[in-house]
Amino acid sequence: MKANINSNTPIQMNRLLSGLYGITDPILMPSLEQMLTQVESSLKGGVKIVQYRDKSLDQEKRFLEASALNQLCQKYNTPLLINDDVELALKTGAAGVHLGQSDGSVTEARATLGNQAIIGVTCHDSLNLAIQAEKQGANYLAFGAFFPSQTKPNAKPAPLKLLQEAKQKLSLPIVAIGGISVDNANQIIDAGADMIAVIHALYAQNDIKATAQCFHQQFNK
Repeated sequence: MKANINSNTPIQMNRLLSGLYGITDPILMPSLEQMLTQVESSLKGGVKIVQYRDKSLDQEKRFLEASALNQLCQKYNTPLLINDDVELALKTGAAGVHLGQSDGSVTEARATLGNQAIIGVTCHDSLNLAIQAEKQGANYLAFGAFFPSQTKPNAKPAPLKLLQEAKQKLSLPIVAIGGISVDNANQIIDAGADMIAVIHALYAQNDIKATAQCFHQQFNK
């Protein structure tokens, strides 16, 4: 079943953008079969959104993987977002895209993908970038890194108080990323994050489903 994005009101969209956010990694998932197996385990454990992230230049590989991943996510009625590639999101029928600061504007992505697409934006540690993205029509705002990150070890640290300030000044769902684990997730959620985005803390674990469930439980406390 395809994630029913088209009928969502803004309130329903905000509810959709809540919980655990899983991001794929080509090193942790060296084959399509492994990627699908690992992501399905996380979906069974309660992941609410999946992002396909692959920075390689192999367009055929990226299309095949994103297409297969989208079919899997539709089976679980879970949105798939594509990292930094609006055209790939369009071609694969994904639910939306996640944009970095150098990956085009929200306005351009919206014009290509339509009003019902989910568009998230990386805002690093900047409320000003978040305010700008909100004005352009983003659906969620991502801040980080809050802890040392294996994926981006040189990322500028973001303070926890940023989440509190963002919650006060912004109306969109807030995603936190960067070194978040089961052990520190409660700090991030308590500070105001609506979603926590993870890679290694989820997909490098022996029991991905159980790990996803542990993250999921943090939101229900």
